[in-house]
Amino acid sequence: MKIELKNIICTTDFSDLSNIAIPFGTALAKEFGAKLYLCHVIDLSAVAMYGEGFLEPLERETRITDYAHDDLRRLIGDQPVDWEPLVPVGHTAGEIARLAEEKDADLVVSATQGRSGLKRLVLGSVTERLMRTLPCPLLVVRGPEQEQAASMDETVWFQRILVGCDFSSDSELTFQYGLSLAQEFQSEVHLAHVIEPAVYKDLLRPSIEEKEGFQQDLRKMLNDRLTGMVPEEVHNWCTPQTILLAGQPHEELTKYAVVHDVDLIVLGVRGHGLVETLFVGSTTDRVVREAPCPVLSVRPIEKSTQEAH
Repeated sequence: MKIELKNIICTTDFSDLSNIAIPFGTALAKEFGAKLYLCHVIDLSAVAMYGEGFLEPLERETRITDYAHDDLRRLIGDQPVDWEPLVPVGHTAGEIARLAEEKDADLVVSATQGRSGLKRLVLGSVTERLMRTLPCPLLVVRGPEQEQAASMDETVWFQRILVGCDFSSDSELTFQYGLSLAQEFQSEVHLAHVIEPAVYKDLLRPSIEEKEGFQQDLRKMLNDRLTGMVPEEVHNWCTPQTILLAGQPHEELTKYAVVHDVDLIVLGVRGHGLVETLFVGSTTDRVVREAPCPVLSVRPIEKSTQEAH
């Protein structure tokens, strides 16, 4: 099933780092003929960035909103794309999720610098919250350590796409997005499963004499399963490469992306409890923080949400 992108929301907080997402949103809107919503959420608890700290609340909000609209127009410039500004007031992650549902968004594009350790525990991450609350996939563009201005003339093209598969019930949807984007951009497709010791520990206990043969059988079984997930029609436009890696998923996927000069990683997102998410993080969270390229996180829509539509 080919995925269509009709409505794309691209977010910015007006920093050079955040603006790196805009060329990606614009390029995807052009490629798919989609409508682009350029979104800036006004957080009135951080008014210092707007230089409006001493005005009356209503006047302050009006002036900040006008400022935001002007800046969005400046950022989009004369790009030949159907676009509309969105300037809500509230908490960033909550407002973006609300607008994604209201505008029936097929994709949200956002930038992140990545955060780990104490900063992540105390401050949290808007990106990680969006991964778990959006009704659509999230394309996370990893910004550089040092902020730099984004160029709207920058060419965005995905020559190599890496799709991760853990054989969960969500993997099929992740495959659909990865393969659909690969078809649209005529990309190389790399389909990977990571053999994680903690998951396969009960299967990896044969005697020394049996170990080599067992591991070969296991790898063949996993490779056959990975290959079997690829729809037959995909072979009409590309030759998917299936890869088995071994180790910690986030480390192996990131290393593979670096070595093979991957342009996009596509991963599924499964829910975690609050404590587990804060202290451990999911594979996708970690890949987002470490990957050398954008990461598309695909979260299945809850049944209750689907029924509501």
